[in-house]
Amino acid sequence: MSDLLHFSEGTLQEVALVIMALVYTLRLRWLLKFKAGKERQPATGLAGTTPRKGILYSWANIFMPWAMESTRTKFFNYIQFGVFHVGVTLAIGLSFIIPYVPNLLTGVPLIVPIFQVLIGAACLVGLLRLIRRAGNKHMRAISSPDDYFSLVLLTVWFFFATLAVPNNIANGEGIMLTYFILTAFFLIYVPFSKISHYLYYPFTRYYFGKSMGRRGTYPIKRVPASSK
Repeated sequence: MSDLLHFSEGTLQEVALVIMALVYTLRLRWLLKFKAGKERQPATGLAGTTPRKGILYSWANIFMPWAMESTRTKFFNYIQFGVFHVGVTLAIGLSFIIPYVPNLLTGVPLIVPIFQVLIGAACLVGLLRLIRRAGNKHMRAISSPDDYFSLVLLTVWFFFATLAVPNNIANGEGIMLTYFILTAFFLIYVPFSKISHYLYYPFTRYYFGKSMGRRGTYPIKRVPASSK
């Protein structure tokens, strides 16, 4: 292993993680300075629809595609969403596995093909999302340069992560270097991009669920058609 690859796998990733953590800490401190407004509507909750249950339901909503019309009627988009985010998780996890526990890739049966299939599928989803964003006039209208750059970055990163999974430098270090350099750039760039929307998810869903639970609309109750 060359000194450059050793640096890219270790020190470069550690510096990138520290920078990301510092930026996120500053953003969270800023975010927590703002207090949620008080409820102006009287509590109208029915039995079983409390603010606490509303909060839990709101947080869990991402795992319930049947709960929202946008995912219930477009289930294929929800599958893409799931595959894409699983790919992100595995591609980031790979950047820790290779330098710190490389034996995991050889000691666990089928882990290499599983990682390659799932990260490769995320790469394909990235291409589909990019085509959809560029080809749909409504998506183009609400897209910023950051949206396109982030998608291209993630898709290219997925591609090299898929190739890097076997952790093989017998034919050169180009793939591994590209993957780790892209990973470091991704970690530093994310806090400044729209990709960081997940940072706000727990907070926005907390306040939304609390308010809707108090009003009696969360958790959503399905009423049989015959009883309407």
